[in-house]
Amino acid sequence: MWIADKWKDYEVIDCSGSEKLERWGKYTLVRPDPQIIWNTPKKAVGWQKMNGHYHRSSKGGGEWEFFNLPHQWTIGYEPLNLTFQLKPFSFKHTGLFPEQATNWDWFTELIKKQQRPVKVLNLFAYTGGATLACAAAGASVTHVDASKGMVAWAKENAISSGLGDAPIRWLVDDCVKFVEREIRRGNRYDAIIMDPPSYGRGPKGEIWKIETSIHSFIQLCTQILAEDALFFLINSYTTGLAPAVLTYMIETEICTKFGGSVTSDEIGLPVSSNGLVLPCGASGRWQKN
Repeated sequence: MWIADKWKDYEVIDCSGSEKLERWGKYTLVRPDPQIIWNTPKKAVGWQKMNGHYHRSSKGGGEWEFFNLPHQWTIGYEPLNLTFQLKPFSFKHTGLFPEQATNWDWFTELIKKQQRPVKVLNLFAYTGGATLACAAAGASVTHVDASKGMVAWAKENAISSGLGDAPIRWLVDDCVKFVEREIRRGNRYDAIIMDPPSYGRGPKGEIWKIETSIHSFIQLCTQILAEDALFFLINSYTTGLAPAVLTYMIETEICTKFGGSVTSDEIGLPVSSNGLVLPCGASGRWQKN
């Protein structure tokens, strides 16, 4: 498992009964997590003195309950000198997936070792964690997300991180249609990052279902990878897309055309109360040998 264990401003304090107790800077939140199927004693004081609690509804969705929590605050990821704006919003999220830091560490090292410009495409780019990590390492980035609000949030994070003038192209667009246009334009990228949702809609109502769309989309993306491409990263939070499934698709579509090697694994976060690791999805990584 790849573990995001370099955070100072974030930690999973404890997890039990389908919920996790987290510290985000100065504030503690309790949020649901369906993978937490164990019921262990909730001894940490934060369980009784949290700043925010997302209550999941039995009918789907849920709502936040706040206890002296600001509307917005920041946390930093010190290894890369990044600063993120946080705010609790719909369906339990805060605007950041801390477990992705293990992938940021991996690809920033690859970028920094290059003696040439590196051009990265970040698809389903959300609030820009991977975009900013790439830019901080010296890459130019095309950031694509279907949500205008998420792209605006990512720009806020760029400014907070001192990357407001970095070579980042911000686009509100449907990722599939954008890649199709890039193929027609003949554009190529040295690296592609994608974090596709299980289900989503594009700006014009385009429907995305990961189980039926992801393989053909990887095929499509191989057409805009440069001949001397550096890396390809896909993240999955969908139960059916295990690491071995990611490896199979990347081996089939990328290794056969570009060589290189692929490794896939679960990603996770350390739990400070017991030294165990909370699984948080999976990632597949391809890189040129």
